[in-house]
Amino acid sequence: MTKPDKQPTEQETFWSSDFGDDYIDRNQGEKLLASNLNFFNDALAACEPVGSCIEFGANIGMNLRALGLLFPNIKCKGIEINDAAAAELRTLIGDQSVFHGAISEFEPRWRAELALIKGVLIHVNPDQLGDVYEKLYTVSNRYILVAEYYNPSPVSINYRGHSDKLFKRDFAGELLDTFPDLRLVDYGFAYHRDMKYPQDDITWFLLEKK
Repeated sequence: MTKPDKQPTEQETFWSSDFGDDYIDRNQGEKLLASNLNFFNDALAACEPVGSCIEFGANIGMNLRALGLLFPNIKCKGIEINDAAAAELRTLIGDQSVFHGAISEFEPRWRAELALIKGVLIHVNPDQLGDVYEKLYTVSNRYILVAEYYNPSPVSINYRGHSDKLFKRDFAGELLDTFPDLRLVDYGFAYHRDMKYPQDDITWFLLEKK
């Protein structure tokens, strides 16, 4: 699905490679599902029941599985660059609900009540963030949930021995500055040492279109 005249960024190549396959093995299982269910119960507590969701960087669908338990009638779609992850995601939400490719290649023809991105913006080339923000905003009919590593100013840190693969900044703040009709509904933090439902030190922000 990648356009022939479009060269992938080094970050896109990285996640579509064997490293992306290894990520699948590290991020699945019933314990993660329970933690995700608790996470979304907290992060979406201030919004009305959600009937549809589009996840950017859905991987094998662990977040969407949790949302399906929280909102049993939710209709989910996902964008995923990694071949193995996209194949497994299709078995969860159906072939027509999966865009297999980079977010930069995704044309935002879909719409949903919730646009979700969790642990993905931190791995996007900073030069592409404006495009991703625009797509998150466009596909959302109401809510955007951003769940990432937070830093008040942009910074790049080493990621599992790799440079220029993880970036922290105020993603939600940049979305709020870019789109004046967005408002901050709620925000919070999930700690990796939580004794019941650990997450990966994620700061989340629930935004809503006014």
